[in-house]
Amino acid sequence: MLQATNVSLRYGDKKLFEDVNIKFTPGNCYGLIGANGAGKSTFLKILSGEIEPQTGHVSLGKGERLAVLKQDHFAYEEYPVLQTVIMGHTRLYEVMQEKDAIYMKSEFSEEDGMRAAELEGEFAEMNGWEAESDAAVLLKGLGIDESAHDKKMADLSGAEKVKVLLAQALFGSPDILLLDEPTNHLDIQAIQWLEEFLINFENTVIVVSHDRHFLNKVCTHIADVDYGKIELYVGNYDFWYESSQLALQMAQDANKKKEEKIKELQNFIARFSANASKSKQATSRKKMLDNITLDDIKPSSRRYPYVAFNPGREIGNDLLRVEGISKTIDGEKVLDNVSFTLNRNDKVAFVGKDEIAKTTLFQILMGEMEPDEGSYTWGVTTSQSYFPKDNSKFFDGSNMTLVEWLRQYSPEDQTETFLRGFLGRMLFSGEEALKKANVLSGGEKVRCMLSKMMLSQANVLVLDEPTNHLDLESITSLNNGLIKFKGSILFTSHDQQFINSIANRLIEITPKGIVDKEISYDEYVADQKLQKEIASMYA
Repeated sequence: MLQATNVSLRYGDKKLFEDVNIKFTPGNCYGLIGANGAGKSTFLKILSGEIEPQTGHVSLGKGERLAVLKQDHFAYEEYPVLQTVIMGHTRLYEVMQEKDAIYMKSEFSEEDGMRAAELEGEFAEMNGWEAESDAAVLLKGLGIDESAHDKKMADLSGAEKVKVLLAQALFGSPDILLLDEPTNHLDIQAIQWLEEFLINFENTVIVVSHDRHFLNKVCTHIADVDYGKIELYVGNYDFWYESSQLALQMAQDANKKKEEKIKELQNFIARFSANASKSKQATSRKKMLDNITLDDIKPSSRRYPYVAFNPGREIGNDLLRVEGISKTIDGEKVLDNVSFTLNRNDKVAFVGKDEIAKTTLFQILMGEMEPDEGSYTWGVTTSQSYFPKDNSKFFDGSNMTLVEWLRQYSPEDQTETFLRGFLGRMLFSGEEALKKANVLSGGEKVRCMLSKMMLSQANVLVLDEPTNHLDLESITSLNNGLIKFKGSILFTSHDQQFINSIANRLIEITPKGIVDKEISYDEYVADQKLQKEIASMYA
């Protein structure tokens, strides 16, 4: 059990937390959510003891062990992979080191013998004899091949290091597990393995993530950081989001009788419970949901941007034809004879391991880069708007206010009233609309780029990782806006729910050709035969 009592923290004039009281209990997974800058990662650091609160304290159950997903990917460069994982259990690692040092002595005293016996007892209690095999199982589950287990961390890629540090946090069944963005840089297979691991994990997990699919799969509770307080709710992220919307609707509908509202809540819970899996965790979550009353659901104070793309005209029969496109960058062939034809109403997610291939293809299709070979043709009735992965050229060195910045992309109405109203819907209200474009945060830049795209009235949207830097509210709004969009979309994303709810077609660019399927993303990743074929195309 982990408990925060009367915890407060300020940075200058900014109040992050005030008198926070919250208890995290075994068998539950808590999703810590909140707007960007609300203090989610800071709260995890308070819980782990890395940051001292100004008032209050954090207490851990007697003899309990807490593990944290480390964020420094270069902290273990000189250590072998397997050893790095075992270091996640600090006491076990210390015992192993001391024990080995005693056995390495050329002169072995009686005192050494007694100490070694003590250490052997402690080592056995902590399942030390299984340590290496347990660490290997975690690494294998996350996709680190056995051939890499004895390599130095310095010899691994960035994505592999992330997986090793995750295995380190999971190692030895800690009583409390703190995970900050654990799915970042993970491939879909590793994410699925982690989801299953956490669903079956019997201790306490507290996780910060922008991945809604992940939060929905693993969370039994949502801890909402808002205005310096943390409120605890039963259920996963979708349940929190939809129940807060339901509470808002009920609050506005003051004429409804209480009995009608109770019935509405019961129907809402029944619909949610029906979709739950049959896992032990889902069963206990269903019991908790069944006990919820009207007083337990509250409208959220969270603000959601208004994202709506309205195409200026319909697309004709021809959307896009790509024929034999190849491109070599820095001596490496990233696109090799890529061909496909897209049709009107296609919403295509480009998926797969090779980020550079996907970004290069989009840059070629948007005229920002020439192919070495091949060609592409957009339909005559199409107009494209592009969201690049790197948007810095639109903001760096710009001394314009946001009103002036957006005016460049608003040919039809350049009045201050219209532009301020548009920015207000994207959460830049009042003085915020006069911010300089060159001082914006990552998330603010993304909201500006989306505003630019909305004003374009394009009927084809090309989006390269549009959810990067966005908070959950903005991701949800963008997701909903793209589902409703009446044109066509080409996009990349690591957000499984985003892909699954928008795409009606999937294209994966591999070194040995493309895979092109008109199925949902859930079906795509669940098809084991297909995934084996795709894996062989990367071999």
